[in-house]
Amino acid sequence: MNKSLEIAVTPWSMGTLGIASELTDQAVIAEKMGCHSFWLPESHFGDTRSIPSPLTLLAAVAACTSKIKLGSTSYLLPIRHPLQAAEEVAVLDRLSGGRVILGVGRGTQQAMFDAFDVPTKDKRSRFAANLETMTRAWRGEPIGWDNSTSVPRPITLAPLPVQSPHPPIWVAAFGPLALKQAGSLGFPYLASPIETLETLSQNYARHRQFATAAGHAPTTTVPIMRTVFMSHRVAECRQVKAAMAASSPHSMRDQTADIDDWSIIGDPSFVRDKIEEYRDRLGVTHMIVRGRVPGVTDQTWLSSLEKLVATQ
Repeated sequence: MNKSLEIAVTPWSMGTLGIASELTDQAVIAEKMGCHSFWLPESHFGDTRSIPSPLTLLAAVAACTSKIKLGSTSYLLPIRHPLQAAEEVAVLDRLSGGRVILGVGRGTQQAMFDAFDVPTKDKRSRFAANLETMTRAWRGEPIGWDNSTSVPRPITLAPLPVQSPHPPIWVAAFGPLALKQAGSLGFPYLASPIETLETLSQNYARHRQFATAAGHAPTTTVPIMRTVFMSHRVAECRQVKAAMAASSPHSMRDQTADIDDWSIIGDPSFVRDKIEEYRDRLGVTHMIVRGRVPGVTDQTWLSSLEKLVATQ
């Protein structure tokens, strides 16, 4: 094995009270374990566990940690004003001392697009235009903004992010059009956690092809999200696999795929070998471990995470 794999994590317990300690306590544990980064998704209009404002929650995490990086798996650009989004990211990057990794996405939830009055057919064009405006603003370029007047009013973003020219940007993508867009932008591709290894192998190859065609150098950052659980107890691993298989299936998951094709669950030797396979086939550099595993207590899951971090 070459360079050590960076192990990142999502929350393993999502409380319903919305108080900071529900997340910050977990981030502190992850930092002490040596995890590379702590990641939050974005979701709207579900229940009290929805995360409509991941950067706000990551700001609370920033205040209680000092080293662990702070990531968003899918900060949704089509529903946001690009200058306000650029400001919020810059503020979080300064607040955290330059620890932000900005995972950006387009979104798939029709109710969200309806609620924010964004035509679904426009989500990719809005995503590209907003991201371009944001990166220009982070570089300190004057941005001309019409504001419904006849004379553009150029503005300059302030404050700028600590990381120059901006925090690392990873593009979440699902489907051929999203892959083409991610590759053409030249940013690392953050894959869906429910696609099979074979599908991911094809997707990363397409991403590289699109990036090369657009004139970008090959990216050295290859992140992936996966459910990972490690235990010496064969019966426990079997129970976890059964609980995973019985959980509500994701609408975009291949329902014919075996659970070992889209998760990594087994004894330490199996998990190490499977991760090595991912690294050999995909060149994975960062493994974002999904925190919530059905049928597993927090302490049991933390024990698995601790073993995983220690093996890298």
